[in-house]
Amino acid sequence: MFFTQLKHELWKLFGKKRTYIGFGVFLLAQNILVLMFRFSNFSNLIKRPLEGGGYPVADFITAETVATQVVIPVAYLLLPLYVALVGGDLVAKEAEDGTLRMILARPVSRLRLLALKWLAGLIFSLVLSVSLGVFGLLFSSLWFPQGGLFAVQVELGGGGGYSVFAPADGLWRYALANVLLTSKAMSVMGLAFMFSCFNMKPAAATILSLSVLFANVILMINPWFAEYKEWFITHHLNLWQWVFLQPVPWTRMAESLCLLTGFNVTFFVVGAAAFQVRDIKS
Repeated sequence: MFFTQLKHELWKLFGKKRTYIGFGVFLLAQNILVLMFRFSNFSNLIKRPLEGGGYPVADFITAETVATQVVIPVAYLLLPLYVALVGGDLVAKEAEDGTLRMILARPVSRLRLLALKWLAGLIFSLVLSVSLGVFGLLFSSLWFPQGGLFAVQVELGGGGGYSVFAPADGLWRYALANVLLTSKAMSVMGLAFMFSCFNMKPAAATILSLSVLFANVILMINPWFAEYKEWFITHHLNLWQWVFLQPVPWTRMAESLCLLTGFNVTFFVVGAAAFQVRDIKS
């Protein structure tokens, strides 16, 4: 029965038009970015660091390089928005529409209902994140050849730089980065889901979750608080980009994944506690 109910939750989630807004915007934004890379002076901008390092420029103006540069801004700005939109809808929207009272009239516990909705949101986050990576590589392949990967680094210590990878090495790093990107989508969805369990409108749950993230970013990038940046969830949400570092900081990534797991468990427990004491009839 659990999987049958999960199937029904997924049917409801993917039956809503707003669920597909993120996919549509990703398609549009990535196509625009790829075209701008194709018809701008992008190749001239990366020519200097490549030639300075003794690398052949033509080998790194590739679909993998462009796909990576396309995914980064979309993952920073648009991905949190659309997973928060869905996460904020999961419970609050049904409470607003009045269907939640009918569901709870049946012999199903509130905790079970929340677990089903959270799993549905998790699956959506996974699909959206993987789609972002697949779309980016697919559209880039239409305009650029396959080859090596040139990636801008996001140093753990706050510095910068770049890395270059052979075709096979670059491809698996790109794939792994997009798989790890799901941890960011799931965490943002879980935060919005927590607010959705409180007695508030879906839009309020979405805005509150994004506000928490923006507040974390503001504090994290403030140079006066640099020594505390690992205390902010947004620092750990970007662990997917550490795949492009040389060497890959596997231990730090594992620590961040454990912390994100703890954040997600906390979000669910707090949301479930608030939902248990809610008067759905009011």
